[in-house]
Amino acid sequence: MARISLNPRRTLSLRLGAWYSRRAYGKVLEPALVFGHHPRALRAYFSFETKAGRWKELDPVLKHLAEMAAAVRIGCSWCVDFGHWVSERQGLPLEKVSRVPGWREHREAFTETELLVLEYAEAMTATPPEVTDGLAASLLERLGEPAFVELTAMVALENFRSRVNSAVGLTSQGFSDTCALPPDGTAAGRPRSG
Repeated sequence: MARISLNPRRTLSLRLGAWYSRRAYGKVLEPALVFGHHPRALRAYFSFETKAGRWKELDPVLKHLAEMAAAVRIGCSWCVDFGHWVSERQGLPLEKVSRVPGWREHREAFTETELLVLEYAEAMTATPPEVTDGLAASLLERLGEPAFVELTAMVALENFRSRVNSAVGLTSQGFSDTCALPPDGTAAGRPRSG
């Protein structure tokens, strides 16, 4: 249960954000309702998310795996739930994404670059960060500097999202309920995409 009311004052910023959220996601995202208590923070967060969504240096599968690994490491069930929904909507490999929580036990499901990205996301999410020179060098060699910077920024952004959502007590909003393969890896009511 959320530790803060999900019923903020209906400011213009919140009404616009809710309208956009319903159009894009089918419902109002609970993090927007949390930020709705502080309209300037809501606008700044929405602006940054919009701009980050336009970054295209990093392969989308690598980006999403990194985000999911950070969310799992922090334990943000809201982010993991939403991440599975995003995976399906973007046509990303759901069976691969569903293995992120136990990626070390399912190494065969990932490429060498994907494994490095998962390791980097976890190392960056640790407190304090545990990124080594060798890990960074391996990723720089494979991705190049622009994609490496984007990867780093996206992991940091997911840390922000997951830590805020976890701190305010947000849990799954039911996005993955509509996925062909929900976060627990079992088949849902409809066939797996693929």
